[in-house]
Amino acid sequence: MKKEPLITIGITCFNARLTIKRALLSAINQTWINKEILIVNDFSDDDSIEIINNLIINQKNIRLINNKKNLGCANSRNIVIENARGEFIAFFDDDDFSRNDRLFLQYEKIVSYEEIFKNKLIACYASGKRIYPNGYIKDFDSVAYNNSSIVGEIMSDFLLFNKKSNNYFYGNGTPTCSLMARKDLFYKVGFFDNNLSRQEDIDFAIRLGFKGGHFIGISDRVISQYYTEGNDKTQLKELHNTLLIINKNAKYLKKKKLYKYMILWSKLKYFYLNKQLAKSIQFFILLLICNPFKTILNFFSSGLKRIIHDIKISE
Repeated sequence: MKKEPLITIGITCFNARLTIKRALLSAINQTWINKEILIVNDFSDDDSIEIINNLIINQKNIRLINNKKNLGCANSRNIVIENARGEFIAFFDDDDFSRNDRLFLQYEKIVSYEEIFKNKLIACYASGKRIYPNGYIKDFDSVAYNNSSIVGEIMSDFLLFNKKSNNYFYGNGTPTCSLMARKDLFYKVGFFDNNLSRQEDIDFAIRLGFKGGHFIGISDRVISQYYTEGNDKTQLKELHNTLLIINKNAKYLKKKKLYKYMILWSKLKYFYLNKQLAKSIQFFILLLICNPFKTILNFFSSGLKRIIHDIKISE
């Protein structure tokens, strides 16, 4: 019988004292036997490290790396990749819970897809549910869980400027917290961009798409995401990183005549989420002037859903 390959579970931790135990136990309890758990503590200044140390006593397959200063999520994930011994890497967030069969299901999906399509440039994502403080629960589906895959620029175009085709299911996008892939994928595509403090997963997936990567997913809701807030998750940082990604892809967006449009759309989203109604209306009008058809299309395909979602999480 062929031996199970080693899978590295990568967990980056920053000030997660309330959630890291749940996340780490869900990694420890994975039914996949041949696994290692690699934790990168990103210079937490709460008691996360004490909680971790108490949980990993006598756990020979768990390694802890302590950053000497706060490096950010992208850099910490790159440390996971550089130090992983596994043939595959699965990323778990420090405030999430993964069902104990997650590794098995994603591994089976990857290898079965490889056998059929003879391709190893594959990123596999998982479905789950997001739990908000007011008790509202939103299910989310992984990309392409209900069809074979999304390949290449089709995904890059969706992530860059929300271009959709009825032939594909884009699901919850490409969050790293639900990602599993072969380790060498990251060497072929390039690591996470250390200049990004947020949305490094979107940037990685855009580059994977441009390299002809295959995006697949599993339908089982194996991840429970618990909504948390923090200084590293502000809307201003989201806007800053969105603009960085837009400018990284400026040449491509200008070719599509969407560079200015995406700048405006990003600012509209920022002002809306910060409840600046006058500014939101101003940028919506600018978008209508810039590209009326795409503005209306985006509003009804994603903007309206966002408004309904925001109402539900604030009830």
